[in-house]
Amino acid sequence: MIKLAITAAITTSLLASCGNAPKQEEQQNTLQKEVVEPVTWRMTSTFPSSMVLLGSMGKRLETSVSLATQGSVNLRFYEPSVLSPAFESFDAVSYGAIEAAWSTSGYWAGKVPALQLFTAPPFGPTTPEYLAWYNHGGGRELFEEIYARHNIHGIICGMIPPESSGWFKEEIKTLDDFKGKKIRFFGLGGKVLEKVGASPQLLAAGDIFPALERGTIDGTEYSMPAVDYGMGFHQVAKHYYFPGWHQQSSMFELLINLDKWNSLNQTQQKQIDMACGDNIQYGIGLGESLQFKAMQEIAAKGVTIHTWSPEIMAGLEAAWDEVAIELVEEDKDFARVWASLQDFREKYKIWSERGYIK
Repeated sequence: MIKLAITAAITTSLLASCGNAPKQEEQQNTLQKEVVEPVTWRMTSTFPSSMVLLGSMGKRLETSVSLATQGSVNLRFYEPSVLSPAFESFDAVSYGAIEAAWSTSGYWAGKVPALQLFTAPPFGPTTPEYLAWYNHGGGRELFEEIYARHNIHGIICGMIPPESSGWFKEEIKTLDDFKGKKIRFFGLGGKVLEKVGASPQLLAAGDIFPALERGTIDGTEYSMPAVDYGMGFHQVAKHYYFPGWHQQSSMFELLINLDKWNSLNQTQQKQIDMACGDNIQYGIGLGESLQFKAMQEIAAKGVTIHTWSPEIMAGLEAAWDEVAIELVEEDKDFARVWASLQDFREKYKIWSERGYIK
C-alpha cells in the first residue's frame, strides 16, 4: 500500500509539472521581453569639459547616468563643435541629428525668448527660491511644455552660485559710464545694459579673452570667480564687479530628443532625473566652496574687486523692469513664465523676509 501511494504521488507530481510547463515557458518569454537593450547617446556640449562646473557638470553625467541606469542608458560627452556648432545644439537635438545636449537655456533666446527665464533672470531668485519655483511652483511644467513643442525633452540638470557682473578695463563709477561701451554679456542682462546705453556682445568662451586683450570689447562678464580666474581675464582687466545682479543663480540643462526620451521606460527616465538631481546638489556645493579662494587669487594679481553702488544697482534694476515689460508684451510664452515666477516670488517673500537673516 505504501509503495502504491508513493508511486501515485510521483505520477501526480510529474503530471502537474508537465501541466505547468507551458506557463513557465510563457513567464520566461515575458521576462526576456522585459530585458532592456542598452543605448548609447551622443551628447554635444556648449561648454568644454575642462571648464569647472559649466562644462565639468556635463562631463560628470557620463558616469552618473551609466551608474544610475546600470548601463542601460549611456551618454557620451562631446566637446563643443565636434558634433555641431555650440549654438546649434538646440536644432541638432530637435531634429534628431544628435540625441542629447548639455547647455543652458539662455542661449536659445533667439528661438524661444521665454527659455531665458530658466537660466537666470536679472535680479532674480537665489538657488533655494529658484528650485522651489521650478519644482513646486509650476516652473517645471512650463519648461517641459515649451521644449516639447520643439521635439525636445528638457531637464534642469545643474545649478551654480551667483556669478560676478563683469570685468572692465576702466572703473565704472556711474550708470552713465556704461554708455558706448562694448561689453560681452549674456542673456537678459545684456538687454539691460543695452537699455542703459552699452553695446552688448555675445561671444563664445574661446573668443572673449582675445577680444578683451585687443580692445575689441571694453569689458566682459562670464561666470563665477573660479571660472573667470581660469579664463585669465585678470591679465587684461583690473576692475572686477559684484554682485552678479544678472545671474544670482544659474540653471543648466540636459536636452534629449523627445522621441528618444519616449523610447525609454519609466524606470530609466526616473534614473536620469535622479542623476540630474545629484548633479544639481554637486554643482551648488562645489560652486560655493571654490569662490573665496579664487577671489583671493584674483586680488593677489592686482585686481580691484568692486561692489556696485546702491545708485548703480537701482538704475540697473529700473532698466530691467522696463525690459521685462517689453518682453512680456512681445511674447506670450515669456509672459506666462514671467507671471508664474513673479507670482511665486511675491508669495515667497512672506517666508523669506522673516525666515532668513538679512
